[in-house]
Amino acid sequence: MSSVDEETRNDPEFIAALRLALSSGIGPAKVQALQTYFGSLSAALAATSSQLQAVSGIGPKVAKTIVSAGQLDVQCELEHCHDFGIQILTRSSDGFPELLREIADPPTLLFVKGEILPCDELAVAIVGTRHATHYGRQQAERFGYELAKAGFTIASGLARGIDAAAHRGALKAKGRTIAFLGGGVSKIYPPEHADLAEEVSHSGAIVSESAPLVSPIAGAFPQRNRLITGMSLGVVIIEAAARSGALISARMAMEQNREVFAVPGQIDNPVARGVNSLIRDGATLVQSVDDVIEQLGPLRQPLQVSQQQTVIQPAELQLNDQEQQVLQHIDLAPMSLDALVARSKLPVHRVLSTLSILEMKRLIVRANGTTVQRIA
Repeated sequence: MSSVDEETRNDPEFIAALRLALSSGIGPAKVQALQTYFGSLSAALAATSSQLQAVSGIGPKVAKTIVSAGQLDVQCELEHCHDFGIQILTRSSDGFPELLREIADPPTLLFVKGEILPCDELAVAIVGTRHATHYGRQQAERFGYELAKAGFTIASGLARGIDAAAHRGALKAKGRTIAFLGGGVSKIYPPEHADLAEEVSHSGAIVSESAPLVSPIAGAFPQRNRLITGMSLGVVIIEAAARSGALISARMAMEQNREVFAVPGQIDNPVARGVNSLIRDGATLVQSVDDVIEQLGPLRQPLQVSQQQTVIQPAELQLNDQEQQVLQHIDLAPMSLDALVARSKLPVHRVLSTLSILEMKRLIVRANGTTVQRIA
């Protein structure tokens, strides 16, 4: 698989972004600041150290790193990506996730092993402590399994504890799952999750904004967390101590206008303190997958998940075949019941009984006795 096409490979902006991705200490905020100040990343890499230091947040040390980045040979990196089937997505790439384009500090590049699909817009994040109890791992696997079965992609961070259990739940359901890493996709951390990472890449993708051979550093994990939450419609927190990285994820999710869900833990358990505090402070307490799906609002735009099915509200994923058949024939504009019966090819009494269920689930509205429309 070719990582990038020829046109992108020869684009000065792409090469500049790749050089910055290979440089340590140049995070997304600094890349954004360089882009804003100089108008392009290629212009930033052509700047002198003193010109770079005029940018807010760029000191002598970082300026020196950026000047050095301008001399980096990226050919070796491009060959590695080509040899190991790693795609490099820019914000203008077709496969770049829409939801990540919209966050306050979107990644400049994404390195992807596996594939991100349009259906991954129906993603829910599951995160929590690395020091999970048996109960925590059990719940993470259950939520991962049941949400994946319902048609959601599970996003997490491949870490020990809750993250790994959530990925495994999705894999057990033969569903899709995406792992966002703090280091490069060829430097799996923790190393004992190499096999899990390989499975995830075949059922979704492993993704990083760091170049493939970059080792993870502590400061990269909060940055990684914003991608997990940014990619998702909502985030489920399962077990988090009072000072947990999962609580940073919860805060980021709130800032990104994502739903925050918390699975309650035992009050005398230290790894439940953070998550129980979230509930006290307004996060939605969830005990089942139904609780999660009910709270998720409508998608930004209708998403075609198959030839027969377009999803507008996540709750539609839980409909049975007959409910789905009726719903898929209802327009967003008011339409007559006669037209619906003709389209669905179902008996009138079945259509009417199904409409009552869809109305109860707030997926359709009947303006009067003779017209019906789907709720966007």
